[in-house]
Amino acid sequence: MDERLTLAYGGVAAESLQGLVAAPEYRPAAPMRLILPSAPMRGLADFAAQATSELLFGETFDVLLEENGFAFGQNRRDGYVGFVPIEELVPADGAPTHRVCVRSALVFDRPDIKSPEPMALSRNCLVRVTGHDGRFAQVNGEEYVTDNQLVPIGVFERDPAAVALGYLGAPYLWGGRSSEGLDCSGLVQMALTACGRFCPRDSNQQRAAFPEAPADALQRDDLVFWSGHVAMLLDAETMVHANAHHMQAAVEPLAEAIARIGTPIAYRRP
Repeated sequence: MDERLTLAYGGVAAESLQGLVAAPEYRPAAPMRLILPSAPMRGLADFAAQATSELLFGETFDVLLEENGFAFGQNRRDGYVGFVPIEELVPADGAPTHRVCVRSALVFDRPDIKSPEPMALSRNCLVRVTGHDGRFAQVNGEEYVTDNQLVPIGVFERDPAAVALGYLGAPYLWGGRSSEGLDCSGLVQMALTACGRFCPRDSNQQRAAFPEAPADALQRDDLVFWSGHVAMLLDAETMVHANAHHMQAAVEPLAEAIARIGTPIAYRRP
């Protein structure tokens, strides 16, 4: 099984993996949620460890165990596992009702755009709307977001490429999935997620998940893969991608990218 997607660590595995993963001990996972806009998911219980992915506000994080102040768990949205500081998580009480549908939505401590020190939530963060006050939706019982920046769960955008373009200029960040920074596969995943399409986390997982696209008939939303990199096409000749060359999400002619990176290893059509 793919270790990136397997809720098992240090001889402990999730109860749901009995019969699939050999382990001395099986435990139930406790559903938690992040209380910060985002948090790196690390491969080890150490702040110095490399980030492998990122948890977004409101995503359910099924916690299996704790180690050195970190919780080891699995992002229920895409199945990715990793470590997140336990103090940044709370029990997952009440299911989310809405999704952030803009690149960045400000969250205020009262229904007033002049409220000091608002928090920013990235696209695809999840919130639970508990009431309304004028143009503001009350979220999670104590904070406020203007209601035009939220859509109900199950309402999606229709054009993944247009969503990807909304991240232009966002910094390139290894392991990132938020508007504050994201990597190549994170951009693809967030664009497809906003359109109601399940998308794995890493580029090689994405390449394996989607059917082939004909190289001589490429179209908008098709994915172009190199070893360790993925881009989304805007049309047959132009692509958008988060990349370490520009150090941001950028638009680039496909031919220029091929000249710099090399021949693509695959084309896929989500």
